[in-house]
Amino acid sequence: MEERKILLNDSEIPRQWYNILPDLPTPMNPPLHPGTGKPVGPQDLAPIFPMNIIEQEMSTESLITIPDEVLDKYLLYRPTPLRRALNFEKALKCPVKIYYKDESVSPPGSHKPNTAIPQAYYNKVFGIKKLSTETGAGQWGSALAMACQMFGLECEVFMVRVSYNQKPYRRLMMMTWGANCTPSPSERTQAGRNILAQDPDCPGSLGVAISEAVEYAVTNKDCRYSLGSVLNHTLMHQTIIGLEAKKQFEKIGKYPDVVIGCAGGGSNFGGVSLPFVRDRIHGKKVSIIAAEPTSCPTLTKGPFAYDFGDVAKMTPLLAMYTLGHDFIPAPIHAGGLRYHGMAPIVSHLLKKELIEARAYHQLDTFEAGVLWARTEGFIPAPETTHAIAAVVDEARRAKEEGKEKIILFNYSGHGLVDLASYEAYFAGKLSAYELPDDEIQRALKAIANHPACIER
Repeated sequence: MEERKILLNDSEIPRQWYNILPDLPTPMNPPLHPGTGKPVGPQDLAPIFPMNIIEQEMSTESLITIPDEVLDKYLLYRPTPLRRALNFEKALKCPVKIYYKDESVSPPGSHKPNTAIPQAYYNKVFGIKKLSTETGAGQWGSALAMACQMFGLECEVFMVRVSYNQKPYRRLMMMTWGANCTPSPSERTQAGRNILAQDPDCPGSLGVAISEAVEYAVTNKDCRYSLGSVLNHTLMHQTIIGLEAKKQFEKIGKYPDVVIGCAGGGSNFGGVSLPFVRDRIHGKKVSIIAAEPTSCPTLTKGPFAYDFGDVAKMTPLLAMYTLGHDFIPAPIHAGGLRYHGMAPIVSHLLKKELIEARAYHQLDTFEAGVLWARTEGFIPAPETTHAIAAVVDEARRAKEEGKEKIILFNYSGHGLVDLASYEAYFAGKLSAYELPDDEIQRALKAIANHPACIER
């Protein structure tokens, strides 16, 4: 009988997160202060983040010890299973073995608590009383709401308006865990009011919601901002995914030929891939693929440039692949992938050709997701279907090449509260939307006109 689930005992949970920065062959470009254009220092970030998180963001240590209080919360759902997708393999009829790290078993149903829990913990011990954040599809907002409840913090969430309307049950999850959830753009912040003055029907974007959440944090006492993706510390917290996966593959004497994750801001992709990128840096042969939507093709069509992480230009300038901070993506159902930029770490790895990126149409991703549900039983989140589409793509390539491959992908979340998107798919209301070339050119022009642009 083929082994379907590779499990770790509680005692085998990783005790440290992995920080890839010291292993990079060339250093990353530093974040810049939006006013001075000089590299930011710890004090520049202090109004936004507590100092213990800032220290992690800037750390040059390869391994960071996970506090016992965080491990205790992790053990609610970690270590997560590494599963073999035998039925999906049979349906594809390709020479591949497909494994997936099942992050859907967390209480909110995604990988997001892996960083929400430590962020809530570090803010709590620093004396912070309240956290503000943004969320797209609601995966991050619900995870942070749960984490804040665990450590007795208040939680204020600005949810991208189109997702707020499309995904009411994630909003209700946040409310159940005690958070306040506001559709963004809103009248509650100056950034939101400015956007609504220009476009009263604006569907919102993660860039807009970030502006509102940051503004809320810096204008409210004992409040700090919490980010679920993009920054170094968030990706580092997520590496527990890849670290567990490596232990699980060691148990069965295997190693993946291909590692895949969907990419919006970079957290779940980085979480599963960075421990394997380290192996690649040190000579291991492994392909690492980031899958993104054609409607928001940050990695596949955006330039590498310094850009703001938000619309209101309140964040530091980050060196990343970007479609421009003023970019408003199409209202696709994979709300967690509707971000104009990409994590600087992921961007750096792509620029140095240590990973590759592919973009997939919405219809192709849902087709892959439905096939998955009808073979493996589990209904994936729209974001996760992008990784599954990349798995299908890679399996077919293996067949064309006549090569046997072991594929690992990150099953970053379930779709049980995303069923409205499946209803729209079955009703033929979704399209294979691809960002028009003129919109890409507009974004490139906006970035080229930015004084801190470093290259196209």
